Order: sequence, then C-alpha cells, then structure tokens
Amino acid sequence: MENEAVSKNFIEQIIEKDLAEGHCETVKTRFPPEPNGYLHIGHAKSILLNSGLAKKYGGEFNLRFDDTNPTKEKLEFVESIKEDVKWLGADWGDRLFFASNYFDQMYEAAIKLIKKGKAYVSDLSADEIREYRGTLTEPGKEDPYAKRSVEENLALFEEMKEGKCEDGSRVLRARIDMTSSNINMRDPILYRVAHMTHHNTGDKWCIYPMYDFAHPIEDAIEGITHSICTLEFEDHRPLYDWVVTELGYKTSPEGTPKQIEFAKLYLTNVVTGKRYIKRLVEEKIVDGWDDPRLVSIAALRRRGYTPESIQKFIELGGISKANSSTDYAMLEYCIREDLKMKRPRMMAVLDPVKVVIDNYPQGQTEELPVDNNLENPELGKRTVPFTREIYIERDDFMEEPPKKYFRMFPGNEVRLMNAYFVKCVGFEKDESGKVTVIHCTYDPASKGGNSPDGRKVKGTIHWVSAEHGKKVTVRLYENLINEELGVYNEDGSLNLNPNSLTVLTESIVEPALLEAKPYESFQFVREGFFCADYKDSKPGAPVFNRIVSLKSSFKLPKK
Repeated sequence: MENEAVSKNFIEQIIEKDLAEGHCETVKTRFPPEPNGYLHIGHAKSILLNSGLAKKYGGEFNLRFDDTNPTKEKLEFVESIKEDVKWLGADWGDRLFFASNYFDQMYEAAIKLIKKGKAYVSDLSADEIREYRGTLTEPGKEDPYAKRSVEENLALFEEMKEGKCEDGSRVLRARIDMTSSNINMRDPILYRVAHMTHHNTGDKWCIYPMYDFAHPIEDAIEGITHSICTLEFEDHRPLYDWVVTELGYKTSPEGTPKQIEFAKLYLTNVVTGKRYIKRLVEEKIVDGWDDPRLVSIAALRRRGYTPESIQKFIELGGISKANSSTDYAMLEYCIREDLKMKRPRMMAVLDPVKVVIDNYPQGQTEELPVDNNLENPELGKRTVPFTREIYIERDDFMEEPPKKYFRMFPGNEVRLMNAYFVKCVGFEKDESGKVTVIHCTYDPASKGGNSPDGRKVKGTIHWVSAEHGKKVTVRLYENLINEELGVYNEDGSLNLNPNSLTVLTESIVEPALLEAKPYESFQFVREGFFCADYKDSKPGAPVFNRIVSLKSSFKLPKK
C-alpha cells in the first residue's frame, strides 16, 4: 500500500485527502478552453488530466468554453475544440457549458460586490491603470475614482451595461489592496466595455467580465471541486479565492472550489503560441490550423497520430509542479510504439526507378502471398501482384557502390521482398546520365525469397509492380522549425525550416493502398508510417502524409 501511495501524483494526493476529510463528496473537474484558436498538444495534457481524474474517482467532467472575450472568439473554434476533446477520449456526456450562459449571474455578482463596497467604476485609461498599479518593486497608488459611493458606482455600472460608454472609457475594478506584493490583487479589473457581437449571446451585452473574475464564478456555479490549471495561474490563485470568498460560494458544507496548479507541457522546437500559428495560417506558410507540421491536436490527427499515442505521451511526461521541456522525439516514439503492431506493412516506392527482369515471362502476373505484419499474425495475409517490370527505390541501386553496400549494383544478387532473387546484369541512362532502367535476371527456384541451394544474399529490397502499381502523392514532413537555430530569432520572428515539407508526385504504391480511407494509416516498408490525408485524398487517389520515420533517437529512461 505504501508503494501505491508514492505512485500517485500530487494532485491525486490532494483529491484523496479532500475526499477523506469531507471537503468534497463528488470530484468535479473541468476543461475550460477559450475558443480563440485550435487546441495544441499542451492542451491535451490538461484535457486528459482533468477527464482522467474525474473518471478515476467516479466524478464528473465538464467541457466549458470560457467565451468571455468576443474580440477573438469564433464558432469555428468552438466546434474544432469539441471535436478534439472527443477524439482524445475525454467524455463530457451532457456536461457541455459556456461561460456566456452565466453572464446574468456574473453581472449580479458584480452588483453584489459594488453593494458590499468591494468594487467600483473607474474612468482611468488602460495606460493610467497600468501606471497606478505600480511595479514588482513599487506599490501601486489608489485609483482616484475608488472613493465613489455605492450609489454612484451602481448608476455608472448600469450605464456601462446600457451601452452609454465607449470602449475603453470605463471599467469596473475590485477594491482589494493597491499595496499588495501580488500585482494581481491591486484592484484588478472585473468588467470592461466592448461593443462586440458575441458568438453565443449576440448583441445582448456590451460589457464583458475579465477571465480572473469569471472563472471562479463559473467553477462555483458548476460545483467544480478542483479547478486544475497550469503554473502561470499560481499568482492568480489569491484573486480566485477572493472572488469565491467575497461572493460566498461553496461546493459542499465544508469546501469551496479549490485551484491547483501543475506544470505546463513544453515540447522542444515546436510552435504552440496561437498568435504565431494564426500568423502562419494568415500568411499561408501553412495550409491551416491543422497543417500536419503543426502540433495542434487537429494537425496531429491529420498527420496520423492516434489518441492512444498522445495518451501514452502525456503519461510518460507525468504530472508535477516543476517546469521542464520534453523532447519531440518522445512524441514520435509513442506513435511508433502504438502503430507498429496495429498497422499493415505495405510496399510503396517513393522515388522510383524501373527494373526489367529480362528472363521473366512476358505478360505473366503472379499473386504472391505477403504477411500484413510479421510481428502480428492476427492481421493476416494479402496477395501482391508480381510482373516482369517493377519499380524499386532509386537509392536501392548504385552504379559504383562503396564497400558494405549490399543492395543492387551490377553483378550483385539481392532478394526482392517476398518474391525472388534477382541479379543486376545492366542498366540504361538518359542523356543527362540519370539511370532510367535497370536490367536483371531472376532465379525461378528462389520463389518466396529463399534459394533451394542454400546460397545467401545480404540485401533485401522492396518493390511494386510497374503494371499494377499506381502513382500517388506523398508528403514528407520535417520540423517546421530550424532545430539548430531554435524556435525564435532575436527579433521574435520564427526560425522556419525551408525544408519542412517535401511533396513527391511520382511515388508508386501497391494497388491495395488505393483503397485507403481518410485517416487510415500504414507502415510503408523501410520508409516509415504514413496516413491518408483527410483533406486532399479522393476516392481511389489517396494523398499520404508521413507520420514518422522508422528510426528513433529516443530511448525510454531506465527505471
């Protein structure tokens, strides 16, 4: 039992203590995204953590949109977030909420604070508020409007609500402590004026609550017991508790909503900032928020990552209070581990060169049996057509090979995977010196890739029938960021990798791959894992995205 307790993360320990001491009866968590962009891999950690805790303790998990800022929010983002959360396996059931549905309660809460003398209307400009707030080393100064009476504040706040104030002309501030060592407690803004149409409430409101005021109210209304967020909100916790206390919220006779912070997920050499991704999208450097070079959840799904691989990635990273960065190679390791036993191994030639087997019968086609996955017999077998003319990878032939090159070259014999031994007897070139055709002979007795006389060959290469293979587009992705130079330049711009996308339009695949459905993934023998693109694939004409190569630089740390 002692070892079991040690294995629990610090949030689980807090929850179990709260349950044992009666501070909550049912664990209730939430994931509260702002619909101002697509979710990224860092959000996956919060989604899986919050939904996982609710599931573990038999509680409830809410998906709640913190849609308090109509200047940046869109219905498109709402729908994409719902799709991402569902895809990751976080089931909110019928517990879908919007902060904007609570605007009436938030307004009443603001009125309550005004009547208690805990909030006031200020006419200071944004720059003046910043100046009066002070710095980390200097205390703030009292707002000259803080002495307004309750009656005056109620009247002015009503004017704000009725649309009689211009944007930025007035705000509602909490009355706390302008000398606090925590700048968040120096009379923070609770409401601002914004004449904007809201995606959910339309033009009903022209004043909108600030996140730090709205969030604890939302948690309290929904009965959230553990409000789990990332470390940058640690300094905001006193304000969260102030709002909960001043408004008298409780989730049980013994407890109030409790904010707990954990370390964000930082991934090396990737772009997660919404403003940077928005710029990449707007400047058409990428083809949308789900471009497979990004690490938005939609992009990872489009590229071919699975929910299981992301769940494993988050699990390996663990939950802690200490910020750290995770190598992107670990994410790639997780998708390899997830797919290697699940997916069939198909033959695709990405950069083809033709091979003619001179002594193979003209016009003959053999259907050769092939295992779909040697490591997983349950995936069964398929047949692959073999003909006199085939394609192999251009890299699998060299006119003058170096030592220890065991693939095809003049005079050398190699194994065609699942087929025959063939020996190179010549080749043809075009005017530029590029090899266009390779000539071989085959040993009919070596069918299946084994010779009856026991002779060995050191090289095995894959192939596709020239007659039956089909041309497809294949996209090879590298990191969007130049890893050697880091993510950002000195001026704050992104260090983009000019070779982040390579499009191959002459690749040849075995005919079975033409039936690939969007998001369906395969291992291309010796090439990597690939996924049929959901956007650009058409029936009978799939476009394949490389998910990840076969080689990994990542190794799990020893326990």
